[in-house]
Amino acid sequence: MAKAKTAYVCNDCGADYSKWQGQCTACRAWNTITEVRIAQAPAGGAQAGVRSARFEGYAGGAGKDRLVSLSDVNLEEMPRIPTSVGELDRVLGGGLVPGSAVLIGGHPGAGKSTLLLQTTCYLAAQMPALYVTGEESLQQVAMRAARLGLKADQLKMLSETSVETICDVADQLKPKILVIDSIQVMHVSDVQSAPGSVSQVRESAAFLIRYAKQTGTVLFLVGHVTKDGTLAGPKVLEHMIDCSLQLEGSSDSRFRTLRSHKNRFGAVNELGVFAMLESGLKEVKNPSSIFLSRGQEPSAGSVVMVVWEGTRPLLVELQALVDTSHLSNPRRVAVGLEANRLAMLLAVLNRHGGLMTGDQDVFVNVVGGVKVLETSADLALLLAVVSSFRDRPLGHDLMVFGEVGLSGEIRPVPNGQERIREAAKHGFRRAIVPRANVPKERIDGIEVVAVDKLSDALDAI
Repeated sequence: MAKAKTAYVCNDCGADYSKWQGQCTACRAWNTITEVRIAQAPAGGAQAGVRSARFEGYAGGAGKDRLVSLSDVNLEEMPRIPTSVGELDRVLGGGLVPGSAVLIGGHPGAGKSTLLLQTTCYLAAQMPALYVTGEESLQQVAMRAARLGLKADQLKMLSETSVETICDVADQLKPKILVIDSIQVMHVSDVQSAPGSVSQVRESAAFLIRYAKQTGTVLFLVGHVTKDGTLAGPKVLEHMIDCSLQLEGSSDSRFRTLRSHKNRFGAVNELGVFAMLESGLKEVKNPSSIFLSRGQEPSAGSVVMVVWEGTRPLLVELQALVDTSHLSNPRRVAVGLEANRLAMLLAVLNRHGGLMTGDQDVFVNVVGGVKVLETSADLALLLAVVSSFRDRPLGHDLMVFGEVGLSGEIRPVPNGQERIREAAKHGFRRAIVPRANVPKERIDGIEVVAVDKLSDALDAI
């Protein structure tokens, strides 16, 4: 019997040490290093021979027989498998790619299992599909499918947590779609640590991804997230997969957003919007309509901006509230925006706009729970702050976008004309945009106001 080897691994970053210590020197986290026992299999042993024989059939022969020149690689577009869910296909880049590994993360109750069950039930009617559940029983999954009214007679189910057993069953069934729910409960027999540890998650994912690549199977991995919203497990997990998706949404909202953080076969930061109904997750084909549910009367501190999400423009409402502070250190709260950028823009407003907010509490919020990561919201944020500070509404038919520099200049943003056309399509009649984003040809139904500096934008309102 091989002698067991002991190692000490950080549960947060995966760094290993020869002995235990209180703080991880790689990620600076405390009390995250745990002892891991790794069984050393003898070279050329029976277990190694079994695994080698198992993957020899997947790989298609020896490595030297598969060597090709880069110029001989087929450049034809890789076929896509549509999922029947338009928003999911958009985030994936047009559909599923055979042999790809897709990781879907999200908070408990966000709808990860529901979305995958709906998708696999549809695909199972066209091709073999296997849904592996390690957290729920088969009865629980069947009850969810019945509650959603899904046609599940063609979908094959398996309740298992052993990766070797899953691959053996998949080798017999030969599915085109394989769902693992979730990767945190899977384990490999060679690794002696508990399921969910860094070693188990890394080895289990590597085993399944290797199987998917060598058999052309589309692999879905469901991942948990930590309390701060990041994916639980080793960071190397995100490097191994082809597409990383994040399903977001608060428990008090019926809308869910699916965002791609990594995609080797499509655009990054693409956004898909779903509505959580009794019949499951339904796609929202016009997301701008749900983020523009404003009141009948114009209110101070509210303005509409156009952000670019992946390959399409999205109209969202930005709200600001400025109120006299009773604290020695006024509060700066940003929901859906970066807090540091809010403080910087308020300094620009003070220096180049003549509006001092040092004794005011400033709160800004992006309606609908959308997280804005680009700088096109700078000008809209400042105009909303001015509107709330002066208690003067900006009007329902006004749209604003543009980046604000430290010297008060208004910088252009990408895809300016497409943003203006999207606003005109939704009935907006006036737009304040950077001068470089003004279209050469007039767009019917909307007046475009070009600005060069922050003072010009303040004069325009």
